[in-house]
Parts: sequence; C-alpha cells; structure tokens
Amino acid sequence: MTVAIRIALATLIMGAAMVPPTVFSADAGTSPVGVWKTFDEKTGKEKAVVRIYESNGRLFGKIVQSFKPGSQTRVCVPCTDERKDQPIIGLVIIRNMKQDGDEYDGGDILDPETGSIYRSKMHLEENGTRLRVRGYIGFSLLGRSQTWERQT
Repeated sequence: MTVAIRIALATLIMGAAMVPPTVFSADAGTSPVGVWKTFDEKTGKEKAVVRIYESNGRLFGKIVQSFKPGSQTRVCVPCTDERKDQPIIGLVIIRNMKQDGDEYDGGDILDPETGSIYRSKMHLEENGTRLRVRGYIGFSLLGRSQTWERQT
C-alpha cells in the first residue's frame, strides 16, 4: 500500500470514528423505534408522545408525555390488567409487536382512556416520518387507525 492510500484510509477511519453513533443506529425510515406524537382522530389535536423501543426482538411503546390537563398525576383507572392504577406517564400501551415484512403486528395496544386492549398492527409511511397504527378486535377490518408523527 502506498503512503497516499494509507493516509487516505486513516483519514476515512478517523472521520468515521468522529460521526455520532446515532448515524449508525436503525434507519428512521425503516424502523418505528423512536419518539412519536399521537393525535385525537376526532379533533386532530395532539394527544400524547409515545416512545417506541425494542426489547428481545419485539417492539413496545410507552407514554412519555400527555397533553391532557392533569396528566402528571393521572393513573389508568379503567385498565383491567397489571396496568390498573398505574401512572399514565410511563404506561406501556404497545406490547409485543413483531416485524412481518414491512408491517409490525402480533401485539396489542391499550387505550388508556377506556382501558380497552386491542390487537394491533402498524406500518411506516412517508419515508418513516409517519406511523399508521391500527387497533382492532377480531379482524383488522373491525377497528380504527391513527397516524402518528415522528419527533426528532
């Protein structure tokens, strides 16, 4: 190897080492892992911020911020499982989603307003800037969808 090639290679390696690690993390356009703002499907107003994370190859999502007044002290009164009376902030509302091609499914989603738990599926849209989340009972046709916006 010539000296010029060695210098160029060393410069390239040093430059790569100085790039922040987030550049090497999962591509925001291909993974729902990250922070998402949710909206009320009837009013269009912002509702909450949910952080989706991966654990043991499955996706989970927890509420990290709520725009509902008094949310800092609210608990999930209508919940009927282990989340009953747990604080809304920090509440895991998405559980056990697994990737199936371009979609994620096989898990469930909790509506903390009603305590209802629905089967769920989700997929990314618009180059990963939007997440289409569907909750349903039985068949996917019997449910409702929301579009969440990725936060940076």
